[in-house]
Parts: sequence; structure tokens; C-alpha cells
Amino acid sequence: MKRLSPSTDSAPHPRVLAGLAWLSGLLLLSGPAQAQQAGGDLRSKIPELRTQAKDVLGPIPDKMPGSDRDTPELIALGKELYFDKRLSVNDTQSCNTCHVLDDQKGGVDNEPTSEGAFGKRGDRNSPTVLNAGFHFAQFWDGRASNLVEQAKGPILNPVEMAMPSEAEVVKKLSEIASYRRLFSRAFPNVAQPIAYDRLAEAIAAFERTLITRDRFDDFQKGSDQALNELELRGLELFLTAGCLTCHMGPVLGGTTYQKLGLIHPYNTTDKGRFTVTQNEDDLQKFKVPTLRNIALTGPYFHDGKQATLREAVQAMAYHQLDRRLTEPETDALVAFMNTLTDKARVPKR
Repeated sequence: MKRLSPSTDSAPHPRVLAGLAWLSGLLLLSGPAQAQQAGGDLRSKIPELRTQAKDVLGPIPDKMPGSDRDTPELIALGKELYFDKRLSVNDTQSCNTCHVLDDQKGGVDNEPTSEGAFGKRGDRNSPTVLNAGFHFAQFWDGRASNLVEQAKGPILNPVEMAMPSEAEVVKKLSEIASYRRLFSRAFPNVAQPIAYDRLAEAIAAFERTLITRDRFDDFQKGSDQALNELELRGLELFLTAGCLTCHMGPVLGGTTYQKLGLIHPYNTTDKGRFTVTQNEDDLQKFKVPTLRNIALTGPYFHDGKQATLREAVQAMAYHQLDRRLTEPETDALVAFMNTLTDKARVPKR
């Protein structure tokens, strides 16, 4: 089996380095044959599966990096800004327009690509904002190194929120009495608290509160009943079939860039990370997306062309691992991925 390697300009999550060493040893002893033959009483394998999962994945931490410096006033300001359509040039778009935080949504708009202030669509699928602060970089191409940098981009993007300049954003907010109060509370003892950088700091502080909790974390923390038999089978396949090569760390992704179409080419004109680095090695490399809440965030891939989670799972196995999944294998993997849905967002039946 061919293996992927992190992009040279990435800084992998610490679990990636330890996990790749563990995975390399495992793949020498296992592979498609073992994964296909996996079965029997998986309940007896729970301790082993839990140990393996915690070694290379682990539960989502209680806090995001940088959140220790966030004050209630800063978070409150960020929340207000996140939902405010006045951050767009014609008062039609907010952060929440494309990264929807409704109870049954996964932090996305479920569109292949999102519609901007003037009706034009962007060229990439909107990634989830849930747990985004655990990623090592932001955007599909990693052009922003953190949430603060990311928050600055869409407001000024001519296709998205289309504000003409930072100065115009500051002017617009300064004319709103409620924002004069909120910024002063969030940034006390500052002569002119309303500033574009501070706007981004506030939105990032709010986004650092968007941490989800799911059944897979319950399993990793010791609940034997958190996963059923099919979900356990999916977890075992996930751990042995090669998925871990990319989807590693607590949010099962967001730790490396990887080439899409490593073995079988993927039909896209998007140059991916290359647009940032101009390095030929980065052609069609994208940040590996998180699998947390993946059942809620379709359609999939950077272009939004994979309509269902089943299609996405099967396409990824083919393009990245040279593997045609059987229907039972797909059933199991999809079942496992459904355990990664935030318990507060599990669709009502």
C-alpha cells in the first residue's frame, strides 16, 4: 500500500508523528485482507480498539489553544459579530451564512460552494467552523495560520462579504452604538477600541468556544456501550485500512496537507496549496478536513462534488488508497463516522 507523507511546510499535530510510527508497524502486519476478515465478537476487542484509537486519535480536548486569554466580554463581542450581516457590503451575509451554527447543522451551509453578497458563488466548499481552532492552519490551502487570520479574509473577499476595505468596516461598526459599547467592554483602556484586527480577535474568541462532544469520545473515555457492533466494525476498519494516514489527531484531520488523487487522479483544476506556496510539490495538495461532524457537513471535498458521505468514503478509498470498498465495508465506515456527530446536533428521528 502506498503511503502519504506530510507536506514539508506543515507542522503536524504531535499525535501524527507518534501515530505514523504506530501505523507503519500496523500496516506491515495488516492491510486490506485483515480488514476484510475483521469480524467475530468485536466486544471482546474493545480494550484493544480503545487503546489504538487513543494512541493516534484521542478525544477532543476541553479547550482550544489560545482560549485561556479569551474573556467573556471578548467572546460576547465575537458572537455578535459572527451573526451580524452588517459585516457585508449590502447587509446580506454574515459568518453564519456560510458556516451555519443551527442545532442540526454542522457549521456549514450544505452547499457545494457558497453564494456571496452579490449572488456569485465561491470556488471552494465552505469548511466547518466547528472545532476549527484545533486545526494547524485554516482554509483548504492553509493560507491563514490561525482563526484570527482566517476571520479577516471573508469580510474583504469580493465574492463573499465584499466590504471594500478594513477602514470601511471600522467606519461602519463605529456608527453602531451597540458596537461602541461592546468593543469598549472587550478592549477596556484602549483609546480607539474598534479596529479591524480586534474584530478578528473577537470572532476567533467566539469560534474557540465551538467545541463538539460525540459518542466516539465517550467510547475513548471508557464507555463500552457508546458504539454498537457495526460502528465498532467501522472503527476497526478505519484503524487498519489506511484512513489514519491522513485523518489523525483529535479531530481526525486538520493536521497535514495531502495530495488529492495520490494514486488515481482526481478531476479538478484547483491547484490547492500551490496557490499559496508556488511549490510544484504542493499541486493539488489540500488541508486534510476534519471528520468530526462529517455526517452533517456534506457535500464533500474542496469542490463539493461528492454529494453523500458514502460517495465521499468510497471515492477517498479509491483515489488515495487504491481500494474499492465493498458495500459492507462502506456501511461500517459510514456508521463509525456517524458516531463523530456532536451529540447536541444529532438529527431528531
